[in-house]
Amino acid sequence: MPPRRSYDQYCSAARALDLVGDRWTLLIVRELLAGPRRYTDLHADLPGVSTDVLASRLKDMERDGLTTRRKLPPPGAAYVYELTARGHELLPVLQALGSWGAAELGERRPTDAVRAHWFALPLLRALEGEGLVEVRLEEGEFHLRVGGQEGPVYGDGPAPGEADARLVLDAATCEAVARGELSLPDAVRAGRVTVTGEGTLAKALREA
Repeated sequence: MPPRRSYDQYCSAARALDLVGDRWTLLIVRELLAGPRRYTDLHADLPGVSTDVLASRLKDMERDGLTTRRKLPPPGAAYVYELTARGHELLPVLQALGSWGAAELGERRPTDAVRAHWFALPLLRALEGEGLVEVRLEEGEFHLRVGGQEGPVYGDGPAPGEADARLVLDAATCEAVARGELSLPDAVRAGRVTVTGEGTLAKALREA
């Protein structure tokens, strides 16, 4: 494998960009925050990335200690990629980028791809507290873990267990929250989000 390219600048920002500044790298991190993913799953949820680029980025990330690759036991027998502890530390970086980039979203363009779980990161910014949240959108269901728990930050499908809160909302409301135009409590008060559940997260949203 060729040596990693470097800015050769004695600056922590430059050193960080040596590792994650290449196109697609941080979006691969976004996908792996959901937990271990197969190569085919990553390719499906990163529309626009070529197979060669994805394979190259994954090799670079493994070399740089951001990801690991392991083989699932039978009957799966497939390889999956997952973030290391160092890779998981990029969550607040993605959160900050998402917050900064919210003003650039605008209205969804006809050419824009979308996956339901891409709304997990903006919703994480909008939620306070700790617990398991299940979200239902027109595009599909996903769940997310609010707070400082270790492990996957979010995942596709219903919550793997009893959710502390369940949110049902349409895409337009979720997009408005993602753009920073509407707070989640305001959306609940306006009747644009249905909240069920008996956890502290659900009660806080209903009482906000």
